[in-house]
Amino acid sequence: MIANETQIRRIRMHLPQGAELLTIERPFPHPAAVAADLDGDGIAELAGAYRLEGQVYVIVLKRQGSTWIAAARLHNSGYNVTVLTAATVSIRNRQNLLVGWQAGASWSQLSVYDWAREGVRDIAPADTYFSFLETEDMPGPAGRDGLAELALWIHDTGDAYRVEVIRRQHGRWTEARDVYPHYFRRVAGYYERMVRRFPDYGFYWYYLADAQIKVGMRNAAIASLRKALSFRQPYPSREKLEQMLEQLEAGAATRGPALFPASVKTASGTKWGYIDSQGRMVIRPQYDDALDFQDNGLAIVQVNGRSGLIDTSGHFADQPVYDSISPFSEGRAVVIDKQGFKLMDTSGRIVTGKAYDYISAVRGGRAVFSEVSGGVNRYGYLDLQGREVIPAQYMQADDFHDGKAVVKVKEGEFVLIDPSGKRLAAYPYSNVGSLREGLMPFQKEQSGRMGYIDEQGHVVISPAYTGALPFRDGRAVVSTAENYNYRYGLIDRQGKIIIHPEFNDIRQLGEMRVAVGKPVDPAKPYVGSLFAIADNDGRFLTDYQYYDVTEYERGLASAYDRTHTFFIDKSGLPAPGLPRLSGSGNLRMADGLIQANVDQRLSYLNRSGRAIWSQNTVIPLVPPYRIKEEKYKPNKDYLVYYPQIEGMADTAAQQKANATLREMSGVKSVPAGVQLDYSYTGDFDVTFFQKHLVVLNMNAYNFPFGAAHGMPSKLYAHVDLASSRFYELKDLFKPGRDYVQVLSGIVGRKIKEDPQYSYVFPGSYKGIKPNQPFYVTQNALHLYFEPYEIAPYAAGFPTFTIPYAEIMTIIAVDEPFWRSFH
Repeated sequence: MIANETQIRRIRMHLPQGAELLTIERPFPHPAAVAADLDGDGIAELAGAYRLEGQVYVIVLKRQGSTWIAAARLHNSGYNVTVLTAATVSIRNRQNLLVGWQAGASWSQLSVYDWAREGVRDIAPADTYFSFLETEDMPGPAGRDGLAELALWIHDTGDAYRVEVIRRQHGRWTEARDVYPHYFRRVAGYYERMVRRFPDYGFYWYYLADAQIKVGMRNAAIASLRKALSFRQPYPSREKLEQMLEQLEAGAATRGPALFPASVKTASGTKWGYIDSQGRMVIRPQYDDALDFQDNGLAIVQVNGRSGLIDTSGHFADQPVYDSISPFSEGRAVVIDKQGFKLMDTSGRIVTGKAYDYISAVRGGRAVFSEVSGGVNRYGYLDLQGREVIPAQYMQADDFHDGKAVVKVKEGEFVLIDPSGKRLAAYPYSNVGSLREGLMPFQKEQSGRMGYIDEQGHVVISPAYTGALPFRDGRAVVSTAENYNYRYGLIDRQGKIIIHPEFNDIRQLGEMRVAVGKPVDPAKPYVGSLFAIADNDGRFLTDYQYYDVTEYERGLASAYDRTHTFFIDKSGLPAPGLPRLSGSGNLRMADGLIQANVDQRLSYLNRSGRAIWSQNTVIPLVPPYRIKEEKYKPNKDYLVYYPQIEGMADTAAQQKANATLREMSGVKSVPAGVQLDYSYTGDFDVTFFQKHLVVLNMNAYNFPFGAAHGMPSKLYAHVDLASSRFYELKDLFKPGRDYVQVLSGIVGRKIKEDPQYSYVFPGSYKGIKPNQPFYVTQNALHLYFEPYEIAPYAAGFPTFTIPYAEIMTIIAVDEPFWRSFH
C-alpha cells in the first residue's frame, strides 16, 4: 500500500518544479505516497500528495507501456493531507483512493476517489469531516463481503470522539450498523482506558456507554450511563442520558445481531457454531463447545480443550488459550490459565498484575480473591482494575451486595465491611451468612440453631432452625430437619411462618412465586420431589405435578411433568399459546426465539412452536456409509442416544454390528412407570473416520440419587465398515510381540517424567491390561484409565497418547486393523 523507495522516486520525478512531497504523520511518519490498483487493470497506479506555492495537490500516475503519465491532479482547499491511502470501497475488483484534506487543527475533509470512464471523481459524502480515519473490510453476521467500511473518528471535546462507520452500497453511503458489534468493541476499549485515566470526566462515560450500546453490552452501558448521570452537569445533557437509559432498561436499545449456539454431529465429533433468527448457520460449526453471546457482543467458545472469545462475526477477540473463561460480570470475566485465576476486561486485557489461587465473579465492583500463604488460605478483594483494594486477610469473604459484605476475621467473629474494607459492624458468632434485604442468617454456636440478625447485630428472628437461607423477595427458606430428613418451610422478615417446614424441597422462583416439593417416593426422599406452585403468601396455585421448575422471567417459567416440557405462567398452569414439547428439560425465551433444551438436545422454535433449527440425527461419512442416531427413553430417568450404522453391503452383518452398539451404549430393559433409584444418560460421537474405519465413543453418566456425584463411563468401538469387524487393542500389533510390556513401559515413563501426570496416585500404576481401553486417531494410539483407577475422580479418564512413530516396530501394518485406516 505505502509506496516503496523506487515508487517514491518515480512520483518525485513527476512533481512540478518546486513541489514538495508531503509527509503523513499517522500512524507513523511516512511519505505521502501510495501504490494501488485504482482502475482494476491489475497494474498498480501511484499517488502522491505534494505542496506547491502554498497549495496542496495529489498526483495520480498511471503506467502506459514502459512509461508513466500523470492521469489526474486532484486539488482541495485543505492546507495539508492527513490521510492518503487506498481501499476497496465501491467495486470489488479495484481500489479507491482515500484522501484527508486538512481543514483545521483536528479536522480533515474526506475525499473518496473512484476511477470512472469519464475520469477520477470524488464519491465521498458531501462535506464529510473527520479527525481520524480507519478502513477495514469489517465482518458482519455473514462474515466479510470484500468491501471496506470507513470508521470516522470526529473530535468532540478533550480526547473524546464521536465515531461513525459508513459504507458505499448500491451507489449510496449508508451507516454500517451490522458491523457495530465488531468495530465498536475497539471504541469501547478506547473509552474504557479513558475513564480509567479520567474517571471524573462525564463525556468519556457518555461515549463509553454509546460504544457499549452499539456492541450490544446492555448491562455495561446501563452502568456507564448511571455513572454519567452522577455528575453535576451531565454530558451531553441529563435529558439525553435519561432517554438512553430508559430505552436500555426497556430493552429497546441498539443491539448486535441475535445469534444462537447450535451443535452439529459430524464425522469428527460434535461441533458447535451459531445460527441467526431464521435458523441459518452464520458461524460454521467448528468449536468443541459454544455458549450464548453476552451483552458485550462476545461469546465463550472452546477449541481443543481451551477457551477463547469470539465476536458476532466469528473472529477470535481472544484466542483459545485459557483453561476456562467465566461469563462477564460488571465488565469483567474471570479466566484461568496454567498460572492461575486472572481478571479480564471487555477488550481482552488482563487487568490483574498476577495470577491468584481463586477469583470470584465481580459483584458490586469487587471480586473476592484468595491466596495461600504458609499453608493458610486467606481472602481479600480486587477492584475492577485488578488492584488489591482489600488485602488477603479474611478466613471467609462474601460477595458485595448494596455496598456491603460479610467476612470472617477469626473464629467466632464476623464483620460487615464496605468496599474500602472499613468495618461497619462486628458479630461475635460461630457463623454468619450473606446479607440480603437487611438480614443475615446466623448461628451462635457451631452446632446450634440458626436465626437472623440485622446489620447492627440485633437478633430479629430467634434461632429455631437447623438450616436458614438468605432472604429474597421478603421471604427466606428455612429447615427444621434433623439428621438426614427434609423439612423445608418459608418465613417472612418477622419470622412468621408462611409455609410450615414439612416439605421435601422449597425453591424460590422469583416474581413472588415458590415451588413446593413433596417426595416422589416418601420412603426415599432423596430420589427427588414433585412440585406445586405457590405464591409468596403461601397460597397453593397448583397441585403437585412438576418434576422440575425454573425461575420466573417476565411472567414465565419452564416446567416439565412425566412426559412434556412447557412454559407455565404466574398462575402455575401451562401458558396458553406457547409450545409443549415431548420430553424433559427446560425452555427459555431468547431474543425472539424459544431455546429448548429437552432430552439433552438443543433446538430453537418460534412462539407458535415451529422448529427453526434442531441438531441433525444422521452423520454422513462417505457414500454409502452413514451413522444414524437412535433414541431410547423407556423411563423419565433413563435416556440413551446410540449409533446405528447404515450402508454396509452385508445386511445381516450390519444388524449384528448395530446390536453390539446398542448393548455397548446401555440400551437394556428398563421399567417404564417405576421410579428408579438413579438416572442414566448415554450419548455418542464419531471421533475418527478414515478409509473404512469408524471410531465411535459411547459415553454415559450414572447418577445414584442422593450421591455426591455420579460415575461417568465411556467405551470406544472401532468398526470396520467393509468387514463389520470390531477391532480390539491386540489387533493393532504383530502376533507374538509383547505389546502389553512395550506400552506399559511407555505409559510408566510418562507418569514418572511428564509433570502433567503428577495427579496419578503414587504406586497405583501397575501396567496396562491386554484389553486396556483405547482409541486410535490418525497419528497416535490413545490409552485411558477409568476414574479412580489410578487417579482422583476429578482427573476424569487419565489418557496417554502414544504416537505411532514410537511403536512402529510392533504394529502389524499388513493386518486388517491398520489397513482399515491406512
